Amino acid sequence: MGAGEGLDESVIIRAASEGDADALAAIYGHHVRHGFGTFEEEPPSPAEMETRRAAIAGRGLPYLVAEAEGKVLGFAYAGPFRPRAAYRYTVEDSVYIAPEAVGQGVGRAVLTAVLSACEELGVRQVVAVIGDSGNAASIGLHRSLGFTDAGVGKSFGFKHGRWVDIVWMQKSLNGGNETTPTSAGIRLSGS
Repeated sequence: MGAGEGLDESVIIRAASEGDADALAAIYGHHVRHGFGTFEEEPPSPAEMETRRAAIAGRGLPYLVAEAEGKVLGFAYAGPFRPRAAYRYTVEDSVYIAPEAVGQGVGRAVLTAVLSACEELGVRQVVAVIGDSGNAASIGLHRSLGFTDAGVGKSFGFKHGRWVDIVWMQKSLNGGNETTPTSAGIRLSGS
């Protein structure tokens, strides 16, 4: 996969692998420690990040990284929204960018690739559950990719000494709810 619009041509989007665990943990750990985009309070280890990556990949879902010159700049993935069978056409996206790569189009490129992969899988709805109603970068990214507002959960979490909202956004793929699905949907359990 190539780079996204406006992104340096040296950036590639590829499937994350076991060898990316340290980079994934470093990027995600930064957001755990310094932001509200995730409600985790303790950064997971590289081994835990690998376990999580493998679980997503084991379901046949996209877990992608943006990389330039051998360095992972960010990652995005789509996981099952909920474990019950009726949710098999809905995924929840996540996207995290290295602090030095924020604002350079990395998030747009890697999340666009995840959305394309979800479309190929027959997914009908993609949900973004964004930590912090003040998270303008993530909300703006999702809006720019066609997500619409679906609601705000007030004070769902308490992190860094304050109450934090969640912003729900949603994007329909493959006709959304306009037709009956013809595929089996995503695998809700591992391989």
